[in-house]
Amino acid sequence: MIEEFERCYRAVRSRDARFDGWFYTGVTSTGIYCRPSCPAVTPKRPNVRFYRSAASAQASGFRACKRCRPDAVPGSPEWNVRADLAGRAMRLIADGTVDREGVAGLARRLGYTERHLGRVLVAEVGAGPLALARARRAHTARLLIETTEMPVSRVAFAAGFASLRQFNETVREVFAASPTELRRGKGRGGGGSGEISLRLPYRAPFDAGGLLRFLGERAVSGVEEYVDGVYRRTLRLPHGVGAVALSDGGDHVGCVLRLEDPRDLGVAVERCRRLLDLDADPLAVAEVLGADPIIGPIVRRSPGRRVPGSVDGPELATRAVLGQQVSVKGARTLAGRLVALCGEPVPEALSGPGGGPGYLFPGPGAVADADLEALGMPRTRREALRELARALADGGVVLDPGVDREEAGRRLVGIRGIGPWTASYVAMRALGDPDAFLPTDLGARRAIERLGHPGAPASVARLAEGWRPWRAYATQYLWASLESAVATKESEERGVVA
Repeated sequence: MIEEFERCYRAVRSRDARFDGWFYTGVTSTGIYCRPSCPAVTPKRPNVRFYRSAASAQASGFRACKRCRPDAVPGSPEWNVRADLAGRAMRLIADGTVDREGVAGLARRLGYTERHLGRVLVAEVGAGPLALARARRAHTARLLIETTEMPVSRVAFAAGFASLRQFNETVREVFAASPTELRRGKGRGGGGSGEISLRLPYRAPFDAGGLLRFLGERAVSGVEEYVDGVYRRTLRLPHGVGAVALSDGGDHVGCVLRLEDPRDLGVAVERCRRLLDLDADPLAVAEVLGADPIIGPIVRRSPGRRVPGSVDGPELATRAVLGQQVSVKGARTLAGRLVALCGEPVPEALSGPGGGPGYLFPGPGAVADADLEALGMPRTRREALRELARALADGGVVLDPGVDREEAGRRLVGIRGIGPWTASYVAMRALGDPDAFLPTDLGARRAIERLGHPGAPASVARLAEGWRPWRAYATQYLWASLESAVATKESEERGVVA
């Protein structure tokens, strides 16, 4: 514990932003808690307490620092890496499960009793499910107060509070200010009518442009678009539908949301963060991959690459099956046909002033009932798609943030027509598994061959053992290196590069 204290205190003393979100600093002499990079005077050692979560700091009686705003930091990357009960629970709480289904619903999803789940979370992060959900609600409330003109009375219920009294007490306790005082001090976060404009933080370095281009190259007509560096898409959310525009803001990701129901703000933000892998620790990834003799030079040339995620697990799985054994362009075409066949139109107001994507990607029930012959796919793949849709619709396959990744993989490959490549791709992008790997992937094998290593699947799998636990990131670097090589060759053929 002394060694851990010293490590954390050194990070606070040097104001090291790399540790923001990993832990929080409570200062007994002031009664506030801060992020490690807070610019305030470093507190004396006897006055410092360290906490694994904002919720545990709040439960110990500390209020949020108004100067460094510790709730506005990337989430801990630990919960993306861990596949144990605590990690799965933290991902579900971030997705709003406690607000929608209560602690009983959270425990039921995870397959444990409420009592055992509470013991595990208190031991791991210093707070139980209710306290963690309360901290999340407080953060959502502050976002609504500061970025919208919504009446404060509506903010309370939109943020998930059961009563105005509970809302007022929590905001005062966490932020040492009333909701009205927070609104008086708000910045100019709001956009046009109906828009909520936010700045999504991340840990540098971050190749935002590369990630947005990746998503843009795979954008499905009607659901997504990528224009002038801005990626837009529709969102299927617990209480309604929404639309988002994401862009590179330099030191943050610009996020403009339009929501049918403001109660979905916290969930929408969390899903956008998962889509862009904003809670990742790029330095931890670079430490392992950058030292590798094969892939290291690529990593060092292009630091900060992320693993593109997903805003909806069933959607990603459906698109993965559509993309089996076809090119990226072919997969886009098939997905566009599916949207035209059974996609759900969204309210026109969500498209924004300049228009934009107007459909939700079809849900599993719609896909299961659709006439898939119209897609122009081989019969075996149509049947695999239909069987997947039925399994997703009836709960035979679950692809939410808290699912057991290994169990989900076993159930996917149990569907005829879905093999290890598809299951690993879904684990990588829909379930956020940082160690998911595709040794049979043609693109990864070609990239490895270009680096002078045999590209046979068995050889690739052995090589990748040294990349654990970041093999999903290694895959992104391999794919990007292949695309870069193609682009360089085309430029040389045009005489652009000497």
